Amino acid sequence: MGLFMNAKFYTALFISKLSYCLLKVLRRPATSYPGYIALKICPDFLAFSKKYVKNNFINVTGTNGKTTTSGLIAHIFENTGHSVIHNLKGANMLTGIANVFALNILPLKRYDYAVIETDEAFLTKVYDYVKGDYLVVTNLFRDQLDRYGELDFTAKIIKEAISKNSDLKLILNADDPIVASFANGGNTVFFGFENVEYNCRCKDSSNAPSEVFNCPCTEPLKYSKRFYAQQGHYYCEKCGFKRPECSYSANAEIFDDYSVITVKHHGITSEFKVNLAGLYNAYNALAAITAAFENGFNQQEIQRALDSYRSVFGRTETRIINGKKALIQLIKNPAGASEVLKTVDLTSNIIIAINDNYADGRDISWLWDSDFEQLKNAEKNIVTSGTRAYDMAARLKYAGVPQEKIIIEPDVKKALKSVTNSINDDEKITILPSYTALLKISKY
Repeated sequence: MGLFMNAKFYTALFISKLSYCLLKVLRRPATSYPGYIALKICPDFLAFSKKYVKNNFINVTGTNGKTTTSGLIAHIFENTGHSVIHNLKGANMLTGIANVFALNILPLKRYDYAVIETDEAFLTKVYDYVKGDYLVVTNLFRDQLDRYGELDFTAKIIKEAISKNSDLKLILNADDPIVASFANGGNTVFFGFENVEYNCRCKDSSNAPSEVFNCPCTEPLKYSKRFYAQQGHYYCEKCGFKRPECSYSANAEIFDDYSVITVKHHGITSEFKVNLAGLYNAYNALAAITAAFENGFNQQEIQRALDSYRSVFGRTETRIINGKKALIQLIKNPAGASEVLKTVDLTSNIIIAINDNYADGRDISWLWDSDFEQLKNAEKNIVTSGTRAYDMAARLKYAGVPQEKIIIEPDVKKALKSVTNSINDDEKITILPSYTALLKISKY
């Protein structure tokens, strides 16, 4: 039986690689089809794949920050000379994860680590086939209600996944009460911020509505400090539930284009400079720093990697488009979008491209819960684009943006051309796309 299963695995590996080569020859778009083929031929493909990882298998999940956090962790490991298998492009469902193993594994090659971004809804399916060593959970925000449902449903799926993996070590965001509730005793490490200081144009407050979160005893939680959304220092007056003590306790100083994070662990204080904007990215960096420390890396190794890290496309990344400098920041739900909107340079030319395809979520009610009021004092015109360009324009109007400053161009390519062709070389562009609009922009 063992030889038969090995034969199925190697057959799956060969045919999936062959299918990828055929797609390249035919100039078809890169997809997760090779991963789909691998799983069809060998349903236990991921279980066999783990044998090609010598050290730890690390999953990263959560609503926001999965791509950046997993990218930071992988970069820290690689920057110190370790080989890492990582789904860099964010294909984080079952076929996408199988795809990255199918395309990278070679019969005689072993990797030191696997760092795998994993969709919240697919984590339990991944753990049906492969047991992880670490699970990093960034946050849980309301996101794509038509796909995920309410937060309690997503939390339930993640808890089910954890229960399948008794030896799993959890790295959890202590500042998120839902994430903190996943703790499994001694196998849990918490990270979180004690204080956050703003030294930038972005505000430390938001007009976005804050949801009321209840303690497991059903009493509404109260906060002594609230950083954004439900993240902060919470407590329950009724049963005593509160934010746990952090193994990695940090202070953050937020500047326009970077953050300084001071981390205290086992009585030792380490300072890090992170070249990413916004508190949300400071949380991503703190999660990655925690995972790196837990895997034996030191402050100097981590900082060297942070210095050379380059953002994944669309995650606070600067690109040159038609000769013009553009900052691209993905937006997809109220909490994440509101934090991104705090950081927008109001002197820049702004394009907001919103689609409602399946991967974006059909429900766009999140636009009305996001703090687009932050843009009401934008100095230049704002171009709305994508399949929901008109809905976005209406949202900006109600946010207080003068109607004469709102330009509607549903075609994303035309919107990019019209802006880049009409401005000077030294003018900046800010692009805020939903997921599938981001994919279109990446083709241009």
